[in-house]
Amino acid sequence: MRNKCGFTIIEILILATFASLFFVLFLIQKTNLDAFSRDETRKTAINAIYYSLENDFYQTNGYYPSEINAEILPTVTSELWIDPSGYEFNAPESDYSYEPASCDYNNHCKEYILKSTLEKEATYIKTNKTATQDD
Repeated sequence: MRNKCGFTIIEILILATFASLFFVLFLIQKTNLDAFSRDETRKTAINAIYYSLENDFYQTNGYYPSEINAEILPTVTSELWIDPSGYEFNAPESDYSYEPASCDYNNHCKEYILKSTLEKEATYIKTNKTATQDD
């Protein structure tokens, strides 16, 4: 009588199939988690800029700027001006945008819209407080 040692080809193929399936599921989950993390980074940046506009710039000046950057809003951390893809704020390829509205000849604006394009959710939008209070 022979002593059976080791695994059969079928057992090895079944094990390889399960291992491959788990690996694919892991990659899919990791990709989704990375996208959600980048979306949270985008929301954090938009919120920081929003609060800087409302609590610092508007409170001091009584109007909103026609454009924003690190010099106009120095209270926003410099890393937040670059989106997760590496593009600077308001660049054509950037996930972030600032759209001023109701501006006068001095480029003093009464309204604005901050936007960020997200991967796993709808576009994230913040508007000036007076616009949200009127709704």
